[in-house]
Amino acid sequence: MALTFSTAQAQNKPKVEAIYGTGSNEFSLATGSPGELGLLKLLGEEFGKKENAKMIWIKAGSGASLNLLKTKQVDMIMVHAPAAVKQALADGWAVNSTLIGSNEFYIVGPKSDPAKIKSASSGADAYKKIASAQSNFITRGDKSGTHVKEMDIWKAAGVAPSGAWYISTNDFMTASLKRANQEKAYFMTDSSTWVAEKTVAPDLEILYRGDKFLVNTYDALVAPKGATPGRDTALKFVNFVASDVGQKIIRDYGKDKYKEALYNDAVYAKQYVY
Repeated sequence: MALTFSTAQAQNKPKVEAIYGTGSNEFSLATGSPGELGLLKLLGEEFGKKENAKMIWIKAGSGASLNLLKTKQVDMIMVHAPAAVKQALADGWAVNSTLIGSNEFYIVGPKSDPAKIKSASSGADAYKKIASAQSNFITRGDKSGTHVKEMDIWKAAGVAPSGAWYISTNDFMTASLKRANQEKAYFMTDSSTWVAEKTVAPDLEILYRGDKFLVNTYDALVAPKGATPGRDTALKFVNFVASDVGQKIIRDYGKDKYKEALYNDAVYAKQYVY
């Protein structure tokens, strides 16, 4: 019985996307875009040298990351899902919520802007215009933080999106951005991905931004003490990310390559916590 259970557990183990650091103090972290865009690598390697640590990165959107922490398959997560974070803390399977930074969402689309969202007064108004025109719209459809935010905007717009124009990728941010370019579609991308990856979508441009509701705050959470093997090292990593050194890495990340930072720090993000 015990052997069968162990085998099943191994088969269900989440896929490792990358390993950063070579130390003996191992911990696992689930997140999406910060890993895709390279920020996690820089943070992980700096922390690894400081604490003789090794980070195991599991690539997952916010919804999947929360589930991985809840089921004790990872030691910590970085997510942009404020309501779900509050619920996780209330339920007790996540602790030590720490604001670490932010970016924002842009609504990008074809340069011809068939739904005329450039004149929108809010994110919800932009979505209303897209639905009214039945212009192609890409949704990740994966219960990620981006998808949850998108559904909140549709709700505020009074629209239940459906039909051939509403295209679900069930994929990550960069892949969905590529698909939007292929379909000549609107898509809500985070600003960090746009700065780093906009070359994959040469036919799209930013058509709406600036709604405070579209600011995207990131929280780090860890498993309760004793719940997972690398939890204590994960907590040290969260404290490192929240420290002056970690925050400077976040503030500066991307400036050398893209001439602008991909993320804002926790001080900036705090004004958008609600």
